[in-house]
Amino acid sequence: MDLWQLKIFCKVVELKSFSKAGEAVFLSQPTVSSHIKDLEEHLGTPLVDRLARSVVPTKAGELLYGYARRLITLRDEAEAAMAAYLGQKRGKLILGGSTIPGTYLLPRLIGRFVQEYPDVQVSLSVGDTAEIMEKITEGEIEIGIVGAQDRGFPLLQQIPLVQDELFVVVPKDHRWARRQSITVAELLEEPFIARELGSGTLRAIERVLREAGFHLSQLRIVAQMGSTEAVRQGIKNRAGISILSVMAVEEDLQAGSLKTLSIKELDFKRHFYLTRHIQRTPSPICRTFIEFLSAEFNQTIEAV
Repeated sequence: MDLWQLKIFCKVVELKSFSKAGEAVFLSQPTVSSHIKDLEEHLGTPLVDRLARSVVPTKAGELLYGYARRLITLRDEAEAAMAAYLGQKRGKLILGGSTIPGTYLLPRLIGRFVQEYPDVQVSLSVGDTAEIMEKITEGEIEIGIVGAQDRGFPLLQQIPLVQDELFVVVPKDHRWARRQSITVAELLEEPFIARELGSGTLRAIERVLREAGFHLSQLRIVAQMGSTEAVRQGIKNRAGISILSVMAVEEDLQAGSLKTLSIKELDFKRHFYLTRHIQRTPSPICRTFIEFLSAEFNQTIEAV
């Protein structure tokens, strides 16, 4: 068993395919299969089940996957530490972002970061808030930016990083399109498109409504969608209205295809939170990224 085999194994599990894993590591499908077979023979147990259309880990494979990810992360940290000792900024940083910061904020930050540190390779995982926090807890990613706080992850530290604002979003020809604001009563009467459970945006909406004496169930939810892009398309196709981050509809607002309104009784401001594991020492590259964020947002962030 070596780290190269473990990396291939992780790709097979993550991509659920031998051929896709081969493309990711620049190997042929038979070569990938051979590496997995060697790993299974070494450990004396099947690691993946080859189903009709996908590959899934066995129970033994699930157990190995957790250790494999940690070993690969530790290797990356070792390489980064040696580069830092030699005065170099080089290595790999695995970041996570919930849908809004992962799609609209982090790519801009990563672009500026790699321009400043061209020898650093950044990998970005995007999912809902709960998924990203789970991956940080499990050590699959080192640090993330998410759109909500969650006290169900006691080992994670969450630091307010930047403020975001949510607005009611309607099509350009909606009867509210020329208005600046609406009331809660009007909102509750309108067909509404919601994000999925676990979404930071949905949690923010739920929190603001609750603080104002309302409940999420009072909305006329006609559809629940698993991405911000799906919600945007649903609004454009008049399936309903929604409440989204201004970051998510910036291009639509400039093009005039969507319009935003505030709600008179509600304040939909929220923070995006820099999130990391309090018991794991950040890698040198992660420390550099935290220092970069401190400068970008003009605030002190301790990389403890």
